[in-house]
Amino acid sequence: MAEQDTQLLKTPLHDLHVKLGAKMVGFAGYDMPIQFEGVKAEHLWTREHCGLFDVSHMGPCFLTISGGPRDDPAAHAEIAKLIEMLVPSDIQGLKPGQARLTVLLNEEGGILDDLIITRPRQPHQQGMLYIVVNGAMKQQDWALMQEKLSPHAELTRADDHILTALQGPEAVDVVSKYFPEAAELGFMECIRLEHDGMSCLVSRCGYTGEDGFELLIPAEGVGFVAELLADDRVKPIGLGARDSLRLEAGLCLYGHDLDPGKTPVEATLSWVIQKNRREAADFPGAERILHQIENGPRIKRVGIQPLDRAPAREGTEIMFNDVQIGEITSGGFGPSVEGPVAMGYVEADHAKIGTELTLMVRGKPRAARVAKLPFVPHNYKR
Repeated sequence: MAEQDTQLLKTPLHDLHVKLGAKMVGFAGYDMPIQFEGVKAEHLWTREHCGLFDVSHMGPCFLTISGGPRDDPAAHAEIAKLIEMLVPSDIQGLKPGQARLTVLLNEEGGILDDLIITRPRQPHQQGMLYIVVNGAMKQQDWALMQEKLSPHAELTRADDHILTALQGPEAVDVVSKYFPEAAELGFMECIRLEHDGMSCLVSRCGYTGEDGFELLIPAEGVGFVAELLADDRVKPIGLGARDSLRLEAGLCLYGHDLDPGKTPVEATLSWVIQKNRREAADFPGAERILHQIENGPRIKRVGIQPLDRAPAREGTEIMFNDVQIGEITSGGFGPSVEGPVAMGYVEADHAKIGTELTLMVRGKPRAARVAKLPFVPHNYKR
């Protein structure tokens, strides 16, 4: 996860992390906190209470039709049709304030990134989309959008803002102190609210499997974040626990579980392709993807449960009867399940839950089996 780079960027919360004693590492071009108290303690605190994550290194942005947003539902259809040229999901069908996880695709149907697209709730902001892409991929993603969608749409970066995630069962009570309306949001819903003169985007989502919120706030809102951390229910959480939490939740990490060589079907993300988009078959790589949906893919992403205490890290070979059938793409120790957990791709014939496998961990064969995902049940507000 660490990077050696003397020119690392800093998020607006960088000084606060240092003040709180964070261990800092290079990640996606930024100097980021990997842990504060320790990965296991931070992981378990988030599952039980509320963890605050700095995700300002990611790629929040706004995509707007030429001429700007307007109070007209047709404006949403206009901007949605444009972004649908790059993703396989139904963006036109989003309701005001609704968000959707989707994927950017290349012409072969391979995944260029995963991202969340939100339709603004306010009537006067139709024709605009709030989009968050992955930090390591934001430059390429934004360049692709500008290349394919200009001059019909304009992209405005918002990665100079603070993007923070409050995750865990007590997150709703913490956030509601400042934004009472947030408690009424369902999973993958968003609203723009004011706090202390700041305009904030509040989204009920996250990447831990727990209930929670992401807040996009101006860079001058560091004091507000410090105020959130002063709440006894909230602790700062680093990238280490963020990774173990999303792994237990069976959630993909781009560049590891997703890459341009994998399709949504192979990644078991076919659900991001709604029925109307399948019928229209008008997204990049549609022929290949629809063929896989109908006939099954050659490989599939699955959960892997090692049967002893040795974690299987990324790159570990997955064997069946002494023949390699796949590779681990994410793996480590799961504090909530008190044992090792992993995900990887295997040949589809061996993807059935319960299939017994062998993992080559540091050159030694270790017993494992295909496991149901997620390892820890999701606790989203439906």
